[in-house]
Amino acid sequence: MKVIFAMLLCLGVSNFSIAAIRTETVEYKEGNTVLEGFLAYDDAISAVRPGILVVHDWMGISEQTKRRAVMLAEMGYVAFAADIFGKGARPTNSKEASEQAAKYKGDRALMRSRVTAGLEQLRKSMYVNPAKIAAIGYCFGGTTALELARSGADISGVVSFHGGLDMPNPEDTKNIKARILICHGADDPNVPPEQVADFQNQLRQAKVDWQFIAYGGAVHSFTNPDAGNDPSKGVAYNADADRRSWEAMKEFFGEIFK
Repeated sequence: MKVIFAMLLCLGVSNFSIAAIRTETVEYKEGNTVLEGFLAYDDAISAVRPGILVVHDWMGISEQTKRRAVMLAEMGYVAFAADIFGKGARPTNSKEASEQAAKYKGDRALMRSRVTAGLEQLRKSMYVNPAKIAAIGYCFGGTTALELARSGADISGVVSFHGGLDMPNPEDTKNIKARILICHGADDPNVPPEQVADFQNQLRQAKVDWQFIAYGGAVHSFTNPDAGNDPSKGVAYNADADRRSWEAMKEFFGEIFK
């Protein structure tokens, strides 16, 4: 089945069913900008259930993003991969990805507006319990999910996987209503120790309910099999950290959605 699923994704099929998991490509808007998200859910479940907003890394919605959404659907959640960059804006290399990410990192209001549009689209789903929603994000997406929390969004939790922890407006930490789980590569060169310390201090001062897990030997992008296997480059896949962080997320969801 998994081989068939991978083949269908490679062929660009956007509407198909495997067992009871259904996926859909969804167009929606933020202002006048057309966005293209990815929805995954188990249609064998009739009751409403928690929704998970998935925020992509700097490459935009990729097969890796879709795979995570399907994994969440297999766990019984409704997963919606939000599109921050816009329909058709899919970087093809690291230079283009860096330019796209910089646009939103430099304009946090726009970043919040785009991720909030994704959140509202998820809330519209007939399968979702709007009182039980969390957001997860990878790298750039982790930064974006945390920015959603700082906007004061009424969501239950946020999980950041190797996301950036910088805060242009640290005073906004007081707006956080969600519980926070940070899954961090202890040797990530993109997030200096001072940034980690400042981030944690801001959460303490704001009395946020937070957890911070650092995985020894893990660097940036430790959940992405396409990141290579050479930690000396600062970007590499780490199977143990990937597995452990996913399990930590599952336990976190079990707590916030109980």
